[in-house]
Amino acid sequence: MARSESNHCRGSSMSITARIDAVTGIAPAWRSPRPPAPRSVKIELTGRCNFRCAFCAHNQRLRGIGEMDRALFERLLPQLRAAGVEELGLFYLGESFLCDWLPEAVAQACAVGFDYVFLTTNGSLATPDRVRSCMAAGLDSLKFSLNYADAAQFETIAQVKGELFPRIAEHVRAAHAVRADGGWRCGLYGSYIEYDGAQGARMQAYVDALRPFLDEVYALPLYNQAALIDRAGWQFSAGNRGRVGALREPLPCWSLFTEGHIAFDGRLSACCFDHDHRFHMGDLTRQDFMQAWHSEPFQALREAHLRRDVRHTICERCVAYA
Repeated sequence: MARSESNHCRGSSMSITARIDAVTGIAPAWRSPRPPAPRSVKIELTGRCNFRCAFCAHNQRLRGIGEMDRALFERLLPQLRAAGVEELGLFYLGESFLCDWLPEAVAQACAVGFDYVFLTTNGSLATPDRVRSCMAAGLDSLKFSLNYADAAQFETIAQVKGELFPRIAEHVRAAHAVRADGGWRCGLYGSYIEYDGAQGARMQAYVDALRPFLDEVYALPLYNQAALIDRAGWQFSAGNRGRVGALREPLPCWSLFTEGHIAFDGRLSACCFDHDHRFHMGDLTRQDFMQAWHSEPFQALREAHLRRDVRHTICERCVAYA
């Protein structure tokens, strides 16, 4: 059931870039080996993705692929909310529109009382019916990853059939119509990656065509995906520095302090790009969230980040002291 106007997201008027900046900026209270619960958590409903993007280490198949057990999901939600988590992203490394029970997951998250329930998608499977179901369930934010300037670049980078490319724009426009028809307050957003210095200009026509259907569009640097991606001609950003226009220093990395990342198998990760379980900090099938959030390995890694010296840690290759 959708949330009513009175109990819909309290901060729905806040822009997506303001939300991103609030998470990537580590407030003083969180600059600790044992920080409070993160304001935001991303939880992976499925590890599957229907794209094989060259900029994403998912295509290397460095971990098993599966779907989150619904009983685990339902157990985690009240636990996260009770700990103080306010914003819940129903995605991590996989494409959540591949999950049959995505609308039910949105409804359950809203029923538990999260202030803001958000979702990022590659757009290819975000059909009007699926988007309508998620908006009706109470979704607060839907962001489309617009990472390809044209069909030729899409085929080269996404490495799937080019016929999928026009569907992304179709689904963006349809989502706008669905929102208007239903009167829902779900924000619609877009982001794109600056692969190199010319990509911003190359993306302009595509982004401008979709801008009337989106509330906000912003650019992202090309992340090195925890040092798992390297490609000649691309300019990689060390660590995860947030968005273009509000880039953060690589150390300390905000990902360890202000946002939780839960894989489909219940592992809590210290990294946005944990494609190989290198950053495993706890097992939520056996631990409460705050136990894993304050685990000894997590505390030790945070201490290294606070010293700005991650040599001989799992983060060394990603930051690379570049």
